[in-house]
Amino acid sequence: MAQVLKCWIAILLVFPVAAAGMDLDAAAKAAAGMPRLRSLLVSQRGTLVLERYFHGTRATTLANIKSASKSLISALVGIAIERKLIAGVMTPIAPYFPDQLGSGDDPAKRKISIEDLLTMRSGLESTSIRNYGAWVQSPNWVRYALRRPMASAPGDAMIYSTGNYHLLSAILTKVSGKSAWFFANEVLAKPLGFTLARWTQDPQGIYFGGNEMLMTPRQMVAFGEMYLNRGRAGGRQIVSEAWVDASLMPRTRSDWSGQLYGYGWWIRELAGRRTYYAWGYGGQFIFVVPDLGLVVVTTSSTAPGDERHGHTQAIYAMVERLVEN
Repeated sequence: MAQVLKCWIAILLVFPVAAAGMDLDAAAKAAAGMPRLRSLLVSQRGTLVLERYFHGTRATTLANIKSASKSLISALVGIAIERKLIAGVMTPIAPYFPDQLGSGDDPAKRKISIEDLLTMRSGLESTSIRNYGAWVQSPNWVRYALRRPMASAPGDAMIYSTGNYHLLSAILTKVSGKSAWFFANEVLAKPLGFTLARWTQDPQGIYFGGNEMLMTPRQMVAFGEMYLNRGRAGGRQIVSEAWVDASLMPRTRSDWSGQLYGYGWWIRELAGRRTYYAWGYGGQFIFVVPDLGLVVVTTSSTAPGDERHGHTQAIYAMVERLVEN
């Protein structure tokens, strides 16, 4: 009897999500019924309690995490500030681009700060949605983003635009003296125990900031767990606690999704619990639920399709059911 009791105690320690009343079987069943879903991973307090792959993918399959990349770029900016490579979030960006910001440009552009890029409140006309194709086909992505007309004052409204994060990648390249890919591996990925694959570069060789990063789902979990642990992993502080706290603080709200946004992280309530998440086109997610010590990762097909919106809503509903107890 004592031996049986010890076994049950061990099971409860290894599977804390199930012990907390979360229905992992129901989540796995729901996931299997989503034709666009490619992976679902659930971790609680550092223990991977659910791991499912679909439609031919497996643990080693790299996923294009799309705009979830913005959360990683934000982490790199925080590390650069901690290392004094960038003075702080209020630093104006104009000195980093003396050749691209012409004398005839709107003077308001010289007031754009690092924080404005992080919160997508630069005021620059968007490079996303209808302007995306022209932007990525242009000969100089940095110049194209900087030369967009001002649609609002810096620090004012959130205008969703990946160009903001590509400018941050260009700044990281300048201040580190290394490519954003090399810098990301050196200060973030390798301390987390993995290596980031190379991803898309612009015509000048600057790694795409805020889109097209490639990660395995387990790597996404490791990144989410680091934020859950306020920047710590493997016994070391990789991103400062202050940066994690600053990143997860609501600073603006999207006018198209209605969701709150911090520094590269979205914020919403799921089942009454504050949830932070990295969000990429098509259903690439890293959810962090501090109340439960929970990280949930999904990867999905990135193919266009009318069912994409319904798929995203189904992921939210699945995660919300997971966190209910």
